[in-house]
Amino acid sequence: MQNNYFHSVKFDKEQCKGCVTCIKFCPTEAIRIRGGKARIIQSRCIDCGECIRRCPHHAKRADTDTLTDIGKFNFNVALPAPALYSQFAPAVSREKIFAALHRLGFDAVYEVALAAEYVTLEIESYMKNRAVLKKPMISSACPAIIRLIQVRFPSLVGHIIPILPPVEVAATEARREFTRATGLAAETIGVWFLTPCPAKATNIRQPVDVTATDLSGAIGISSFYGEMKKILGAISEADIEKARASSYGIGWGYAGGEIRATGLVNSLIVHGVKEVADVLEQIEMSKMDDVDYVECLACPGGCIGGALLPENRFVAEKNLKLRVRRLRDREPAGRRQTILGGREIAPGNSAFRHKTIQPRPIMKLDDNIVVAMKKVGQIKQILAELPGIDCGACGSPTCASLAEDIVQGLAAETDCVFKLRQVVNALEEEMGKPFKNTRGEPYGSLDKTGE
Repeated sequence: MQNNYFHSVKFDKEQCKGCVTCIKFCPTEAIRIRGGKARIIQSRCIDCGECIRRCPHHAKRADTDTLTDIGKFNFNVALPAPALYSQFAPAVSREKIFAALHRLGFDAVYEVALAAEYVTLEIESYMKNRAVLKKPMISSACPAIIRLIQVRFPSLVGHIIPILPPVEVAATEARREFTRATGLAAETIGVWFLTPCPAKATNIRQPVDVTATDLSGAIGISSFYGEMKKILGAISEADIEKARASSYGIGWGYAGGEIRATGLVNSLIVHGVKEVADVLEQIEMSKMDDVDYVECLACPGGCIGGALLPENRFVAEKNLKLRVRRLRDREPAGRRQTILGGREIAPGNSAFRHKTIQPRPIMKLDDNIVVAMKKVGQIKQILAELPGIDCGACGSPTCASLAEDIVQGLAAETDCVFKLRQVVNALEEEMGKPFKNTRGEPYGSLDKTGE
């Protein structure tokens, strides 16, 4: 199992104020505050971007590739996520967006939304033709959710549908198409995902679903959005590369788009990493065995709520839904004929199946099983003596995580303010007088301002 982890989410020590906001919202308890600064536990982090979204001091950021990196290749293909379209009003055509990408330095565009249509067909085929399904099957589209399952719900890895996410299919199809069209060697062609979130950037460097990716890198949309918006104003209708994806592929950009495209009726749509974790707990307890399929997305609202998108999430959702509705009004009535676009994909094509996903070990107390069991007992004993209110003031997200940190030598019992108060009170009784603070007041008292 991989022990050296790559993460797109990075921590800026200078910006961190130790406010503990991030530890309260991290879905995998991957953050601690020690010495007044945050620290990310590498094995627990799933790069969901929740800490980026929540940090009031901008101490968390995502490192992705940049436009300068495309200079390493002779020919470059942009793979825009459907969420990119949500950053612009529906009146801005996809053809204009493609033209702007050409001006930014890309030689061609391959829509991830087009690959989403192929994946739609694969999901339909899999759900219909499998005699036995582990219900409910869970979407494989969001890499942050796959990592969440690896870390917190390892018993559910077998529920993840074994079909590649649209971005990986798009990368394979784009590299094949433009290698053939240009005559260039495959390794001289750069294939770049324009990403709305850090999890997808991480998945290129350390993929959980493929043995090797056809992607060259991922460029955060927010990094070029300002420049792209300026370019769009100068583009004429003559600068057109034809868009190929239908409304069904584009709809994958917001929550529920995958379910609507596949037409799966007995299904569930969940977005927001906390809400997804709540549903996964229900699945783990066998409380959703009557559901066929669950579309899980880490970002609120789906990919249009990604941490690397500059537009307000609700405005983005309005933009993309209007774009989908207008496009659908012009499409043929038959859903399958619309999304196929005249191209058949054989059911069970191995190129659309991902590798076996394994759980990720995150809590290894000791290599020696006897010592590890002893530590489990110590954790239970310490936890019983902690207040159990999960306030986060100690720098650990919960009392249980603090107990674990103490046993692992990463924290002390007196990091808990309640335990510290007990120690101070005991010392006061022993010395026969109260400790005083710098204002000459008894330890723990408040001044007139309440500070």
